[in-house]
Amino acid sequence: MRITLNGQPAQVPEGATAEQLVELQGLTSTICAVEINQSLVPKADRAGRVIEPDDKIEIVTLVGGG
Repeated sequence: MRITLNGQPAQVPEGATAEQLVELQGLTSTICAVEINQSLVPKADRAGRVIEPDDKIEIVTLVGGG
């Protein structure tokens, strides 16, 4: 199914959850925030939040620097 991920077109399997998308992006061991259609998805809710066609998703990670 087609979505927008971090401003770019992307494909995810039907029925995929926000948690599975984080896994597909290789970010399971990274602290990150997931926003779907401009609404933050709490980490505790990611496994139950099913992604819908045409959802606009942002995954943001922390980057340190100086």
